[in-house]
Amino acid sequence: MKLGLIGLGKMGGNMRERIRRAGHEVVGYDINPAISDVPSLEALVASLEAPRVVWTMVAAGEITRKTVAALADLLSEGDLVIDGGNSRFTDDFENDKLLGAKGIGYLDCGVSGGIWGLENGYGLMVGGQDALVERAMPIFDALRPEGPRDEGFVHAGDVGAGHYTKMVHNGIEYGLMHAYAEGYELLEKKDIVKNVPGAFKAWSRGTVVRSWLLDLMVKALEENPTLDDVSDYTVDSGEGRWTVEEAIALSVPMPVISASLFARFASRQLVSPTMQAVAALRGQFGGHQVMTLAEGVALREQAATGPQAASEVKAHAAEAKPADAETAAAKGAEAASAGPSSGSGSTN
Repeated sequence: MKLGLIGLGKMGGNMRERIRRAGHEVVGYDINPAISDVPSLEALVASLEAPRVVWTMVAAGEITRKTVAALADLLSEGDLVIDGGNSRFTDDFENDKLLGAKGIGYLDCGVSGGIWGLENGYGLMVGGQDALVERAMPIFDALRPEGPRDEGFVHAGDVGAGHYTKMVHNGIEYGLMHAYAEGYELLEKKDIVKNVPGAFKAWSRGTVVRSWLLDLMVKALEENPTLDDVSDYTVDSGEGRWTVEEAIALSVPMPVISASLFARFASRQLVSPTMQAVAALRGQFGGHQVMTLAEGVALREQAATGPQAASEVKAHAAEAKPADAETAAAKGAEAASAGPSSGSGSTN
């Protein structure tokens, strides 16, 4: 089978290679000419014989919408477009409508596997018409993990169902990651635990919490046992927010995933206005000590050694450097300016 693939970044490039290894022909296009097989979208379409199949693997949002619109003008009736990026499922309705008006088929495909998919295969979640799914099945089979099809591939339902399923998948991922991370912090805090990386590794076989995410946690801790110089500033992908929005819209209680999303928001705040207000209120109604920013910085630096007496906090605060907080805040603002990660941004 011959496929046109748009977007050859970390995921798209590996997908091209995996599909080729399965014996299919892939013509790839990327804005980076060093990795592109053809110089333009027009050249990609011209290199394919009708009826064509074109897979987009670019960042979600405007880039994907523009790519699909361009394909609507370049492709012909009977061709097929598959969006494998992390698009919001509502975009799929518009893409299907635009392409359908010209007789061009459309499938949405949530893809999971990251940079490891080349060797391990990709989990695929597809939405769209049965006949179109069947037509693209040789490509899906090339990409999915070896073994039973239904353990790495699902035709989830109508157009939009693939990306909706991937959205929920990523929401669950948020909760799982945060649970492992909380466990890590608790183990690190307890003085009698001397081998935190070993504890996580011991869970990787035979326990109910074993998973690929746990394996990746073990790998991270083996490379950096105390996570030295790893910033806690964490971005969120669009799917996490969309999952919580859908939970609200459908009245589905989702405390774990919601909390993990909000924890990422909190990670970006050098100083929390919420907790500043709490501290001020405690000072007002109870006469509790209200610390300065410098005192708070000093206390955080001492937190690893246990609770500090007020006198110690005051002494360390005198040595604290408010400029450090300002520098960190500036770096955080710079990182935040990029907005939330789409989850597929690395593919482009």
